[in-house]
Amino acid sequence: MKVSSIGEAIKRMPQYLYDQIMEQYDHNVVDRIIKGYMEKRVTSLRVNNLKKNQIQIINELKEEGIKIDRVSFSDDVLIIKNANLKTLQSLKMYDEGSIYLQSLSSCLPPIILNPKKNVSILDMAAAPGGKTTELASLTNNESSILACEVNQIRCERLKYNVAKQGATSVEVRNIDSRKLEDGLSFDYILLDAPCSGTGTIDLNDKQTYVSFSPRLVEKSSRTQLVLLKKALHLLKDGGTMVYSTCSILKQENEDIILEALKEFPNVSIVPIMFKGMELLPTLPTKIKGALTVMPSILYEGFFICKLKKKGSK
Repeated sequence: MKVSSIGEAIKRMPQYLYDQIMEQYDHNVVDRIIKGYMEKRVTSLRVNNLKKNQIQIINELKEEGIKIDRVSFSDDVLIIKNANLKTLQSLKMYDEGSIYLQSLSSCLPPIILNPKKNVSILDMAAAPGGKTTELASLTNNESSILACEVNQIRCERLKYNVAKQGATSVEVRNIDSRKLEDGLSFDYILLDAPCSGTGTIDLNDKQTYVSFSPRLVEKSSRTQLVLLKKALHLLKDGGTMVYSTCSILKQENEDIILEALKEFPNVSIVPIMFKGMELLPTLPTKIKGALTVMPSILYEGFFICKLKKKGSK
């Protein structure tokens, strides 16, 4: 049964999650977060420019009678108004890899990373491949992308999506990024770290929060810190990286960034700025320049921080 009130929503929430957001945000903000948890999020997709451009896709969607809304931050990301995932998956454009079904928030980290062509890029926790193939699309297959995934089954899904999307610039490796050779180095790194998923909760779907626990948050934060430190070791002098999670808890976000930077005085936070950013629903963050997207009918909760390593003199 659909949650109909904040009181009922609070009863459904894991107690630890409610305690954490009450501790981290003021009451008005908590109410807005909970309202976001009560919403069924929109269906959205990203145009794969390696196959077709947004005008071609929009015209094909119109021919199918599918209505869209645009978003503020990208011409290639579309909100679908009158079709569900199953309908979209039945379309030729889906079968041929001309679109990728992807949440709005998930599209943001590659856009914020903003990699150039003819550079080296590392995607450290890449499956199922939405952000990896977005990076390939943004660079028109003209950069070298190493996509890593530790889980073998998820890695096979990553390989499938990379091939389907025509992302020929991507090399997939079934490896834990923490074990990458120290001799490697990259111009750009995306670390969309494994997390507790507190940004993706839908209180009408128990599967989105049934596994949430203090232990999951603790385990996630330990892994995130090791991954971030590894990323900063692998980042070239003058290189740029983005750290992101689909969590809104500071233990997995700001605390991880601030702890890692203690060991890397040559790394600084780059204030995030991009077209249409002012229209996103956001949460307060204790790191100036970072971005925490609030859960809403449009967006999953997401944390994103951009970092730059100073070049050697």
